[in-house]
Amino acid sequence: MDKHSTDTTVFHLGGDLPVRRIGYGAMRLAGAPEARRGATAAIWEAPTDRAAAVALLREAVDLGVNLFDTADAYALGANEELLAEALHPYRDGVVVATKAGVLRPSPTEWVTHGHPAYLRQQAELSLRRLRTDRIDLFYLHRIDPDYPLADQLGALRQLREEGKIRHIGLSEVTVEQLTEAESIVPVAAVQNVYNLAERGHDAVIDHTAGRGIAFVPYFPVAMGGHADPDGPLATVARETGATPSQAALAWLLHRAPNVIPIPGTSSPAHLAENTGALTVRLSDDQFARLGREAVAA
Repeated sequence: MDKHSTDTTVFHLGGDLPVRRIGYGAMRLAGAPEARRGATAAIWEAPTDRAAAVALLREAVDLGVNLFDTADAYALGANEELLAEALHPYRDGVVVATKAGVLRPSPTEWVTHGHPAYLRQQAELSLRRLRTDRIDLFYLHRIDPDYPLADQLGALRQLREEGKIRHIGLSEVTVEQLTEAESIVPVAAVQNVYNLAERGHDAVIDHTAGRGIAFVPYFPVAMGGHADPDGPLATVARETGATPSQAALAWLLHRAPNVIPIPGTSSPAHLAENTGALTVRLSDDQFARLGREAVAA
């Protein structure tokens, strides 16, 4: 694919990995289907519907999704193993991102831990579980205030120099933290929570857009009160011939050219719906109106 293509549905991650701008977040493929929804889901065990999860991941590739997001903390590594079972050997162009820097001592605990040796060990384990020699995008899952950022990112830089990771990412960071990180290593992506209802990282989007860094919003579809049948999302969706979820994703795609939402689902119908958002085009007026009215809601 031409690096200088004008295709607005594609972003070149790290400048050299073309990815479609609707990815797939695999976090929710854990435990029983009825227990994986909501903010309090444990994400602790392998999925009970494993065959269906494998089929869904393969269907995502068939639909053109080529950015898959996971982490060593999701189901204690079982999420990475699931991705490998479904997608290995990886098709040309498939990009897998994973993360390290969070401990899971119990189903209810997510504990930041950034000891450099630990980060390197977890990368080695991720390589094994993903059945690959090099991880395309490796995130520091959270910055640990107990260790210098230079040491945490130094561990990732060492992994990159050894050829074990291709690009480095950060998750849940501010502009100030990102700027400090950029003085230590090249940063290819930032993954922060962001959607129509949660816009605390507007400054990070603007900063990353100006730097050619991917902004990967997780929980990209917030269907709160603004998504009722007479709300702004439904109105814009009707105007564009889209569903409310597609309108929400289209709003993110319109927000900046470096934004790559990674909605997760275990429903084949919702998967197709999410990928279809790439074809939805909002006018500048719809984008502004939707954003303004959603905040008011």
